[in-house]
Amino acid sequence: MQKYPNPMNPGVVGVDVLNRHVDTQGRLYSNRLLSTEWGLPSLAKTLIGITRTNTYIQEHSVVDPKEKTFELQSTNISCTNIVSVDEKLTYRPHPEDPKKTILTQEALISVKGISLSSYLEGLMAKTISANAGKGREAMEWVIRRLNTEIEELAATAQATIRIPMAAAVAEK
Repeated sequence: MQKYPNPMNPGVVGVDVLNRHVDTQGRLYSNRLLSTEWGLPSLAKTLIGITRTNTYIQEHSVVDPKEKTFELQSTNISCTNIVSVDEKLTYRPHPEDPKKTILTQEALISVKGISLSSYLEGLMAKTISANAGKGREAMEWVIRRLNTEIEELAATAQATIRIPMAAAVAEK
């Protein structure tokens, strides 16, 4: 997946692939570590009692080309004594219109040991919901970028083939 970096989500500042493999069914499994910079408001930082906003997220994904599905699960692995966020995204074809995609998003947010935790959980839920739209935009951005790369490669390949053929014709 080449989703990051992207202009829709500048908060992801680094991505490391920890493991990636394809199983016998052709499914691509990936385990990545994301480094993110949370844009928390000053009030939230004060309430939570943190100064650092650089956090790490572990992400597991499965792409199944036969079923045309993409499942992604992520969880934060830093600041877990304060907050835990477990998120699951599933992309699958629409059952009635295969040209459309259904995105299902689930998130479990828990803020621990802080007054106003329900307020902060609600704030984070709104942020995650807003980021879902950015995630869709990012996926579309990646697809456009890949399509452009494919078109450029095809054009380069065609030009490379034409040059030797033109030389062969000129020799006759």
